[in-house]
Amino acid sequence: MRILPLFSILLAAVSLRAESLLPPDARVAVIGDSITEQKIYSKYIETYLLACTGRSDIQVFQFGWSGERAGGFAARLENDLATFNPNVATTCYGMNDASYRPYAPEVGTEYEKNMRLVIDGLKKVGVKVMAIGSPGGVDPDYFKKPSVTGQDYNDNLAHLRDIAKKLAEENKQPFANVYDTMISALTKSKAALGKEYGPFGGDGFHPAPAGQLLMAQAFLKALGLDGDIGRITIDMKGPSTASSGHTVQGLQLGAITVASTKWPFVFDADPKSASSNRSILPFTTFNQDLNRFTLRVLNLDSAKAKVTWGSQSLEFTREQLESGINLAAEFTKTPFDNDFAALTAAITQKESFETTLIKSLVTHMRVVSAEAAEEPKVAAALGKLKKKLADEHAKMDASVRKLVKPVTHTIKVEEIR
Repeated sequence: MRILPLFSILLAAVSLRAESLLPPDARVAVIGDSITEQKIYSKYIETYLLACTGRSDIQVFQFGWSGERAGGFAARLENDLATFNPNVATTCYGMNDASYRPYAPEVGTEYEKNMRLVIDGLKKVGVKVMAIGSPGGVDPDYFKKPSVTGQDYNDNLAHLRDIAKKLAEENKQPFANVYDTMISALTKSKAALGKEYGPFGGDGFHPAPAGQLLMAQAFLKALGLDGDIGRITIDMKGPSTASSGHTVQGLQLGAITVASTKWPFVFDADPKSASSNRSILPFTTFNQDLNRFTLRVLNLDSAKAKVTWGSQSLEFTREQLESGINLAAEFTKTPFDNDFAALTAAITQKESFETTLIKSLVTHMRVVSAEAAEEPKVAAALGKLKKKLADEHAKMDASVRKLVKPVTHTIKVEEIR
């Protein structure tokens, strides 16, 4: 009789540990080169952290810079991060550090040296958690460089992956295996959809949304997110229940209405185009690892039942429903679609402002900071400008947060005779 309480305690401990890498009042800096500056995987990360965790104490700021190598960020790190004061960071360098050539020991030596500078710099400014990411991979069908083939460049990037992993282990930080997450899905998707399918973008290394979802997946897993969005149980002959993050608003036999503060991650519509993040889902484990919104149905008398969620209805067997189905994976239309789209649009606007803020103003302020210290009027003007920019960013962040609100939705189950 004492086993069940103990089991519950263990489950709770696992759940706490799964999100323990994001401290209270987490401030997450998403750092990288032009792939980060595309503001797609960073948008997915931010949307997930704000909407899917049920937490209201997380802020995200992206620091992508086109063409950058790890050494370039190390040089601007202290100045630029002072804008945000992060305590968590994700880093994704290597695509440019690999120098668009076959691997040679000096490539790895230079990358490791500069990544050590980045890690030491992050520690210096108070970052406690670093998801140290490997570079991604390239698509040999689209990557065309006279200096190196796609296959050889992937070999180069794999060497840098191993260095990033070693540095993460040395510093007792999580490692985000972006490379293997991307290459594994690329291989499977090409086999199914043909070589014309291009999840890594038209140039083979600036990923389309399908490839960007893979990058977000690697970083979210590294940050310890457990992917349990929620669990709904409908009892056809008794009371129905919902897990934390989902408040029951109404009950009928065979139906439940809940208000959800934890949203499932919502995908684009097209199941085949690389410009749609949905198209990569059959070839990766995003839904299994990070997006489980589980419905169980008990005491069905029929062999099959129709489940209606929002405007879409699907049929499942009794066995499927008893063991549990993942609503987020099964349904292509959800009651969260409009709210999710509004949130991601607002995040895109905010992250675009962040690029302008960092690249056009903050980074260049360090050039005049020494002179400003000798000119009180200039220093005062710079201080005033910094405050104005920070206030504008805070307004945009607040506007984003207003869009993260409970979504009320109904799940209905009808037996099929």
